[in-house]
Amino acid sequence: MLDWSQLADGTPDCPQGAIVEIAGWAAPVAEGAQHDYFLLTPEPVCCWSCLPSDPGRCIEVLAAEALSLPSRPVRLRGRWHRLADGDPGGWRWQLREARIAAVLPRPGDGFGLGRRLMLAAPPLLYPVFAAAQGALPGATPGQRAEDARRLIARTITVDLHSHAGRILGAERVASHSPFTAVADPMREGGMALVCLAMVADTPVTRILPERRIVPSRAPEPGELYAWGQRAFARVVDLVRSQKLAVVSSAATLAAARQHGPAVVIAAEGADFLEVRVERLHEAQASWQLRHLQLTHYRVNELGDIQTEAPQHGGLTDFGAEVVRACNRLGIVVDVAHGTFDLVKRAASVTTRPLVLSHTSLSARPAPRSRLISPDHARLVARTGGVIGIWPPTTIFADMAAYVAGMARMVDVVGIDHVGIGSDMLGLLSPAVFDSYRQLPDLAAALLAGGFKAEDAAKILGGNYVRVLTATAG
Repeated sequence: MLDWSQLADGTPDCPQGAIVEIAGWAAPVAEGAQHDYFLLTPEPVCCWSCLPSDPGRCIEVLAAEALSLPSRPVRLRGRWHRLADGDPGGWRWQLREARIAAVLPRPGDGFGLGRRLMLAAPPLLYPVFAAAQGALPGATPGQRAEDARRLIARTITVDLHSHAGRILGAERVASHSPFTAVADPMREGGMALVCLAMVADTPVTRILPERRIVPSRAPEPGELYAWGQRAFARVVDLVRSQKLAVVSSAATLAAARQHGPAVVIAAEGADFLEVRVERLHEAQASWQLRHLQLTHYRVNELGDIQTEAPQHGGLTDFGAEVVRACNRLGIVVDVAHGTFDLVKRAASVTTRPLVLSHTSLSARPAPRSRLISPDHARLVARTGGVIGIWPPTTIFADMAAYVAGMARMVDVVGIDHVGIGSDMLGLLSPAVFDSYRQLPDLAAALLAGGFKAEDAAKILGGNYVRVLTATAG
């Protein structure tokens, strides 16, 4: 039985062509129900863009026949090959003639582990504990649904990270293609506020055949600033066309529930600044920017990212200057996609709470993973900040599992530091929470999962409301 730690060291103890077994998570690189070629990773990938960029952290699998790949860990059996340096695909390890030797229990199935014991479990036993632990005694599904509706009605519910309405894509900005509904699903589900994010680095990134997002080239001078203006305009057009309110202060935040669905204008990546901090003030004045994610899928002038090799050692001096400027201007600083070292320096610089808008927890994140460790999460929490848990089915099989992921984060950082980060219409994989009409289902799952109503309300939005109020004033 091979161990992933041996692969990380580059010293697997098996000869070329030997029959071996190894456990991991299957990541198909193409659509379809059957797959004879896929990748195996040591932990579930959040979405295809989060496949490890280090080929040594994946195994290229050539199956003996087309397989149906389950959404749970598997143990594969096949013939082991180490590929020669210079392989065109960059892969290092290959499993040929592979078959599924066993489908392993979804973490938490039948184990009855508590939340804290689950955090200490090995990676393949990590993602889910029984969400029904501590469920409301005697509550019927109908009663929980009614309780959930009442809870939503008295809460300013918030999604920390969203691309709802199909605001993404260079061709969409250029062609003004139709938006999809945002206000109606929010209204029907009871979602009061979403952080609606343009993406700042789209022109200089690309999606690889294995559906991973990587930087493709260096930007031309002025290119990303010009792109940012068009992308912000696209967000504002959606807001106007669907008559969404814009939250730009604590006062407008307080009115969000009464005045209908609202948004916080956000940017995923600060690449549009192009090392000119005064453009931050311009974006706030022109587009009502109130939530800034420092980095995305390009190592930019502000710092390093989780999915590429570090170049700066974390947050740059310019990145620190931007954090300070955000603090002065009342703009929420979002450290999603940033490395642990970036977050360490941002936490030492900021005078306001940080947000890490969309991720989930891993006991031992693989290199180039978008998941975060407990120590990474605690850095954000110590600033008074909030971590949004995202809902890809590659990590969470259903709503109960999603709630279990939130509970694990609560065990690490406390109930005051966890929220929802759906990445709505931004994920490259399916999601268990992919419409705001599902918010009552999520609220009911939180109650069924043992959260008290006041604690569920914090996750559903109260924690972000506190951070935005402390930041925006």
